[in-house]
Amino acid sequence: MLTPSLLNKLTSRRRALGPAVYAAVLSLVVLALAGAVGLALHLPWLFPSLGPTVMLFFESPEQPSSRPVNTLAGHFTGLVTGVLCLYAFGLQDSPPAPVSGLTVPYVAAGALSVALTTLVLTWLRKPHPPAGATTLIVSLGILTSPLQLLSMAGAILLITAAGWGLNMLLGTKPGNTD
Repeated sequence: MLTPSLLNKLTSRRRALGPAVYAAVLSLVVLALAGAVGLALHLPWLFPSLGPTVMLFFESPEQPSSRPVNTLAGHFTGLVTGVLCLYAFGLQDSPPAPVSGLTVPYVAAGALSVALTTLVLTWLRKPHPPAGATTLIVSLGILTSPLQLLSMAGAILLITAAGWGLNMLLGTKPGNTD
């Protein structure tokens, strides 16, 4: 008989606190790791869309959107789409929307970037809703320099590997519905 995962053991006790502590502690560990790398490198390795991603990893690891491949496909699609929309609307040299204010071009870039990210991920059957935040971070001009985009990519790879690794180590198989 296979040893049940830590998450299954906590859940099988019918206590809401067990799974909540599991998700909270592992989310803390993974985001603190990304934050520590960011502090060491003085780069943005912690940004808003990573929060919902780690919540998916540890709150609902059985969901397809929690799979590592969905996470990577989602965030990288969001990054590319955000950059394309930022440039398509001529916003690459503008101050970010939160600083300069929301304008029609920023609304168009933001809305289109989420729509295109949704289109691609739905077509590929690789859902990952937090990617909608990633594409907005870029298309609204918040993180746009090549170094910032590289930092985002590094953080996405790091939290995906750490989240997947922790779930596997603790016996929780991401994306499985067994």
